[in-house]
Amino acid sequence: MQHDVVKDYYGQVLKSSADLKTSACCDASAPPPRIRAILSDLHPEVRNRYYGCGLVVPEALEGARVIDLGCGTGRDVYLLAALAGPGGHVVGVDMTEEQLAVARDALDWQMARFGFGEPNVSLLSGYIEALDALGLDGGSFDLVVSNCVVNLATDKAAVLKGVYDLLKPGGEMYFSDVYADRRLTDEMRADPVLYGECLSGALYTGDFRQMAREAGFACPRRVSTRAMEVHDPEIAAKLGGARFVSEVWRLFKHADLEPGRENFGQTATYLGGLDGAEAGLSLDETLHFTAGEAQSIDANTAVILRASRYAPYFEVTGDTIRHLGAFEPEPLPAAGCGPAAGGCCG
Repeated sequence: MQHDVVKDYYGQVLKSSADLKTSACCDASAPPPRIRAILSDLHPEVRNRYYGCGLVVPEALEGARVIDLGCGTGRDVYLLAALAGPGGHVVGVDMTEEQLAVARDALDWQMARFGFGEPNVSLLSGYIEALDALGLDGGSFDLVVSNCVVNLATDKAAVLKGVYDLLKPGGEMYFSDVYADRRLTDEMRADPVLYGECLSGALYTGDFRQMAREAGFACPRRVSTRAMEVHDPEIAAKLGGARFVSEVWRLFKHADLEPGRENFGQTATYLGGLDGAEAGLSLDETLHFTAGEAQSIDANTAVILRASRYAPYFEVTGDTIRHLGAFEPEPLPAAGCGPAAGGCCG
């Protein structure tokens, strides 16, 4: 049912970004200059049919293998392809054939525009709840992005688990989506306009954190948040006072990450060298690195910086000590041994 609603809304109802009734599926932030330059070089039809709610372009993408979930007409796919370069590859996945047709029609034009001899983009038809059905190699991707699409998924837990299985150890999911300040009613979820506008499928933030951890992402990190506006009075009335935000999160995959962010005195120094982040780099909304300056970090951050694609750009000091290992009790001495028995235990 919901798949059909989304296909109809994005394949037939919406003809351009201007047809949206709310700011939910619109990126209101101004991208940095290097990103604006690439966006201006994208095929006009790809640019005009964009429905994202954030910028899903982290750093260190050169040579990366990337998946874009719910790629639509391909704006983010082609943006990421330009940043990944000829040595990288970007896979776009979408279930709406009308949008995929726009992305596919632009492929040769876009590759020629970038000056790439061979395409570094693949466009696949499929459901993001069933990533295992796409024939992609598990554990082979550096990055998975999604721009205002997980809220449209019928089984969000399956999306996150599928992403986890596709990522390399040290890989990450970096995505923008819509979240609600309360749990929404079944009546709201059944409304095709509320659902298509990325509102009634939104997760309650607390539910998302739990779902991410259950999928294997032990330490979710929020990058940014933006309040959203509903201008249409009819839609606002249906929402009954519910408020929404667009947030960017990053979920890193690594077996040594823990739910808590323990501090064992480790430090990290950003060495610079990343295009667009020469002076400094933010890992999340609370952690910013200034190039050349040592910054105190928790154990999870140390694991991420050492294992991810960011490793060449950081110097990390100190041992990565897992919480349970750090507080493991010493074994008890055998009966009749130990200091009280004259230290006889050999």
